Amino acid sequence: MNIPASKRLSYQLMTPADAGLLFQLDQDEDVMRYINGGIKTSKEDIERIFVPRMQSYTNEQEGWGLWQVKVAENQEFIGWILIRPMAFFCKTPELNNLEIGWRFHRSSWGKGYATEAAKQVMMTLIEQDVCNESKLKKFTAIAKQDNKASINIMKKLGMKYTKTEFYDDPLINDEVVFYQFTLSR
Repeated sequence: MNIPASKRLSYQLMTPADAGLLFQLDQDEDVMRYINGGIKTSKEDIERIFVPRMQSYTNEQEGWGLWQVKVAENQEFIGWILIRPMAFFCKTPELNNLEIGWRFHRSSWGKGYATEAAKQVMMTLIEQDVCNESKLKKFTAIAKQDNKASINIMKKLGMKYTKTEFYDDPLINDEVVFYQFTLSR
């Protein structure tokens, strides 16, 4: 699966060869503030934890994985969009409910890049699903309650608040808000 370029951005599925880009992005305490309290990710954790997790849910045919986002004009890497089944690391992942997330360099904040990228990835996956078996029912995004910027992006994507609850994942154990976009068929 390919994600076609949007107005200002291009997309490419990330691989273990992109570990350096993942590390670079996670070196900004402001970028990491709502992920883990602002702690920079070590190279060791990128290689030992983050890359193997990414590999476990990457499925090019389905469009699952981390989608590298670059500015089309100069090919500058500015962040990524996550797509994977909700509750992927649990015993019963929700294959018809895709989790969407994002992480972007601070230099790209406030320019609408995250919204543009998330919308492009979502719309491409919806179009692919319609052409195939139409099993996709919704997209879900999570954020800490005080992450107003991410919540604003969720709202711009047409997502609606559904609940606040404790989210237990190997890397995130915190209370988060859930927003969903439900496909109407």
